Amino acid sequence: MATDIKDTTHAVEAAAVMKLLRARPRLLALGEPTHGEDTLLDLRNELFRQLVEQEGYRTIAIESDCLRGLVVDDYVTSGTGTLDEVMEHGFSHGWGTSAANRELVRWIRAYNDGRPASEQLRFAGFDGPLEITGAASPRQALTALHGYLTAHVDADLLPCTTQTLDRLLGTDDRWTDPAAMMDPSRSVGQSAEARELRLLADDLAALLDAQTPHLITATSRHDWDRARLYGRTATGLLRYHYWMADTSPNRMARLCALRDSMMAANLLVLAERGPAMVHAHNAHLQREKSTMRMWDQPLLEWWSAGALVSAHLGEEYAFVATALGTIRHQGVDTPPPDTLEGLLYALPEDRCVIDSPRLATALGDTLPAPRVSPWFGYSPLDPAHLADSDGIVFVKDVPQS
Repeated sequence: MATDIKDTTHAVEAAAVMKLLRARPRLLALGEPTHGEDTLLDLRNELFRQLVEQEGYRTIAIESDCLRGLVVDDYVTSGTGTLDEVMEHGFSHGWGTSAANRELVRWIRAYNDGRPASEQLRFAGFDGPLEITGAASPRQALTALHGYLTAHVDADLLPCTTQTLDRLLGTDDRWTDPAAMMDPSRSVGQSAEARELRLLADDLAALLDAQTPHLITATSRHDWDRARLYGRTATGLLRYHYWMADTSPNRMARLCALRDSMMAANLLVLAERGPAMVHAHNAHLQREKSTMRMWDQPLLEWWSAGALVSAHLGEEYAFVATALGTIRHQGVDTPPPDTLEGLLYALPEDRCVIDSPRLATALGDTLPAPRVSPWFGYSPLDPAHLADSDGIVFVKDVPQS
């Protein structure tokens, strides 16, 4: 069996990844089984550089707030702001403190310097403005969309005024109360004001769509596309807040599904201007259902962003998972030899690309045992879904960043 596994391995290079695929996908997704490890992000950076230079990729999208990502995109394309400011304000989830993320932004800005817009690289966050503790106020997205339309369409077409939005939104801390994640009664998402805002957001997004020919001519496709992002985010956030106030047993599963649905919508728009490389947790990019156990909740299940995007794009979406052997500084030691990670750990390479469908065929009905993670922040691969990915990047040891 070791010989069969060895026959499925290649060096960790973009060319090796592309050989696993039938054609260049519009979205090439690279997953990771844990967050916050610069070793994995350095590998992502190198693969992106190779995809740019060898395969014509022009966008990288990461699991970060889509609105904050606009700060990074403005910097890498036009030099707006400073690198320090961008790292502080352009990322969610604390990703701005990562040295590897800083190097990615620095490299893209240097690559773009002096190039025409048509040849420049782009950066995107594709997550919603969501954290594990709650969701952002819809104010930024709603007011930006309203402001764009106010500047470019007849006033009598607008469903409301800025003053109406301000009155209905109230203070932002009403929306961002972290207690609402555990206590639905603390959420304002099903208040009369929030219900009216959902209707207005829908009307504003519909107006944007109805005025597309005029708006693209009057502004630019770039500005119109950004307004679309504001519309998707406003309606998505208001929907998320609505279900934060829900008291049914399916509340948390629905919130997880809504987050991935927002991710998928952003990725499908990026695919329109593809090709793009996508980087996020394996659970958001895989084709099968995602699962998670939170607090005292029953097992949660929902369709991941990758599953949704794959259903839309077919072979124009590719997913390469990352698996790893050890994260010793987090208590993840050498994997048992009867697990998938254990089989890969026995290979001589420190890192390699695995042809996962071929490996699944080589293993046949003899599936490796599932690995049990001793640390909540690391998710081993499920051997039962080995063939559902297009490949695996295996990293034997992850040292402390």
